[in-house]
Amino acid sequence: MSQKFIKSQNKNSQSPAYGKYFATAVYDNHFIGTEELSDFIQRQASVKKSDIKAVLQELGEAFKHFFELGQKIKLDGIGIFKVGFSSIGVMKLEDCGAQTITTRRVLFQPETTRVVVGQQKMDDGSVKQKYVNAITMLKDVVFEETHDNAMNVEPESSNGDSTNAGGSGNSNGSQSGTSGEQGGSQSGNQGSNSNPEPVTAPEISGTTPFEESTTVTIQGPQGASIHYTIDGSTPSAESPEYSEPFTLTDTATIRAIAILNEVSSSVSSKTFTKGTPDGGDSGDGLDQD
Repeated sequence: MSQKFIKSQNKNSQSPAYGKYFATAVYDNHFIGTEELSDFIQRQASVKKSDIKAVLQELGEAFKHFFELGQKIKLDGIGIFKVGFSSIGVMKLEDCGAQTITTRRVLFQPETTRVVVGQQKMDDGSVKQKYVNAITMLKDVVFEETHDNAMNVEPESSNGDSTNAGGSGNSNGSQSGTSGEQGGSQSGNQGSNSNPEPVTAPEISGTTPFEESTTVTIQGPQGASIHYTIDGSTPSAESPEYSEPFTLTDTATIRAIAILNEVSSSVSSKTFTKGTPDGGDSGDGLDQD
């Protein structure tokens, strides 16, 4: 089995990706519901279908309970769920409060798995593995073109999961491919906006050089999802999503992008060096590529 796609051309003359062809996901009209999930899990495990179904039906209530307590939920092999929201900007500090919070949504950060994709021989003769961070649930998915007219392109929805290649080109002309891991933090796509606003690149903060460890914080524009890498590779929408400060204990180069309304910012980069301060360049700034 495989994820099906069709070839679609971007016909928005205002888009930087105008005239280009994209692989666009298509789906049938059937949803896998609680009944079919229960059937499948029963075949994989020695648990009664009735028990599985009862657990699945209670899952939503469990999520709601912990969200109301301000908790994040982590499911092994799936990822992290948490509450997100939008807020109206106000000029005075005292006017900012719960009353300025508008749209609420569930944010999903999928679990990632390090996948080795090759090796690189270093100048000193050593061999370094090259790897990517793949979404655990998607790393074995294969793709296949279909000509089945019964399959449909998913319509645009409020959660920002746009699968219409006719207007999904981002600022560099490539398809951004945003998906549910951004949990609805985006809406619409560039195809419906003839003059998309540029997205401010995120700011990476932390102490460098550092002796034992340093805490890294990444801040981006309101409503944007931030994706980053720690190995110096170029981040994309499939890179881990930043959710909270993290600690580095070894030298590393952090690169990050902000994605808003399916438009990506330029890449921010900062190198954190473990060692005694020597007055050298911290390596922070925007990439020029």
